[in-house]
Amino acid sequence: MMDDAKVSPPAFASELFAPIAPTYERWAHLLSMGQDGRWRRAMVDGLGLSPGSRVLDVAAGTGSITRLIESRDLDVVSADQSLQMTRMAKRRGALAVLAAGERLPFSDGTFDGVTFGYLLRYVDDVSRCLEELVRTVRPGGVVGMVEFGRPNGPSFPAWWLYTRTLLPAAGAVIGSGWWEVGRFLGPSITAFAERYPPARLAALWEAAGMEEVRFRQMSLGGGLVMWGWRK
Repeated sequence: MMDDAKVSPPAFASELFAPIAPTYERWAHLLSMGQDGRWRRAMVDGLGLSPGSRVLDVAAGTGSITRLIESRDLDVVSADQSLQMTRMAKRRGALAVLAAGERLPFSDGTFDGVTFGYLLRYVDDVSRCLEELVRTVRPGGVVGMVEFGRPNGPSFPAWWLYTRTLLPAAGAVIGSGWWEVGRFLGPSITAFAERYPPARLAALWEAAGMEEVRFRQMSLGGGLVMWGWRK
């Protein structure tokens, strides 16, 4: 595995997740104790788009959010920078394109909504990425995000123990690249949450051209869902 200190976050993410594409959805569900599905559903439910609206799902992975959006009678394009993830999304029926969140091959205002999951920890510049996402949304369109959070209060010790010990151990048992992912996630989530707590992240969304930004912390703070509307 490449040394993450010597490569850009997008390149690191591409190598980190490539081996786990075939088993990503099954183990992501189990290792999150089923919580990731709750976060995705909450985010999609909050979009408030009419049937037939066009949505771009960025960092779509194997298409779990894409399929939820499709189930709401919305037209979806799935985008991910990982060739392996994009191939899996296509096998599961998605209209998928190979594209990075900071460089999207779509014209301004193409979509009624944009969604993304677990993206901002893997980009070179969070503000620039948000601006690129917003660029593709029409005025009045909606942006929705799912991201890990870091719990506070009494639940923090249990979360820390799980992400630093049990998650890497489970990854080692699963194999096929999951040990590297399990070892990486806890420190990555902590670093991002410390640098971009929800209120600061919401302010960056506003600076990127969104308004009425709101967020919801779920699963005792372990999940963060956020929405905003383009000015």
